[in-house]
Amino acid sequence: MTGRPEERTTSAVRPYVITGGRADTGGEPLSWESLVMAADVDVPPSLQPEHRMILTHCQGLLSVAEVAAHIGQSPPVVQVLLSDLLEWGLIVSRPPIPPAERTDLSVLRKVLHGLESRL
Repeated sequence: MTGRPEERTTSAVRPYVITGGRADTGGEPLSWESLVMAADVDVPPSLQPEHRMILTHCQGLLSVAEVAAHIGQSPPVVQVLLSDLLEWGLIVSRPPIPPAERTDLSVLRKVLHGLESRL
């Protein structure tokens, strides 16, 4: 031992405490690609800090995975917290675009190459 205290890199609050012991959202969980944004409503003062942090970061559209990265929690924990906020009407969500509706990348590459050839 070097006698130097180790720096803590993770939260001291365990995920099961943050989610109230829940590992399930109670319904269909938001996918990691789903987009969420804070609703334009008054925030109740009784919200726990993690819910408040999410609302602070979700002023624009963010994916579930991005929210997890911003608040330093795993995506499954964030999915539970977001389902709470969604149920309480404090956020709105937009499902990810299904793969069948996404733009074909080969078309975008052709457009890019066409533009590059004109420059």
